[in-house]
Amino acid sequence: MPYIKAHYHPILFALITLCAMAELGLAAFLISAGNENNNWPSARYHSVLILFEFNAVWTTLFGTAYLLWIVDGAIHFLASIASSIIWLLVTTILWGVAAGVMYGARAGGNCNWISATSGFVEGNSLCYLPQDLSSASRCKEALSVEAIGWIEFALCVLTLLATCMWVRTSKRSYVSEYSKLA
Repeated sequence: MPYIKAHYHPILFALITLCAMAELGLAAFLISAGNENNNWPSARYHSVLILFEFNAVWTTLFGTAYLLWIVDGAIHFLASIASSIIWLLVTTILWGVAAGVMYGARAGGNCNWISATSGFVEGNSLCYLPQDLSSASRCKEALSVEAIGWIEFALCVLTLLATCMWVRTSKRSYVSEYSKLA
């Protein structure tokens, strides 16, 4: 994928990677804070955060690799257009599932889903340690995890569609020279 022909690719992959890094930090913080106090609103919420963490690591690792391969102009199997489309398809599904499940686990944009008996610090108590957050603050962080997940999903869909359109409109032949001889 030469830079000249598909100059939007490095930008889209950089955005995907940067959003994944933000998600990685936020999800890791929420998992760490929940594990430290063992105060999860539900087992489902804990599992969804772990899924977000996996998605963030997956996307950061491969997004960075594809970004470097695009800028470097590498030509090998893992840097091929087909592998990038497959990776984008898998990544799109992972982010869509994670964001959708988080929406279901969180019950929409209402921050009243955290019960008073969940173990989170009450809203009017003082925060002595950085991890001692109010329920409203923890809820806003969960909303941020979901929002970044939906942004990742949208960026992956956009990049997947742009890549497919670029392949379709490109004049380059993607059929191997060896298969033409057969």
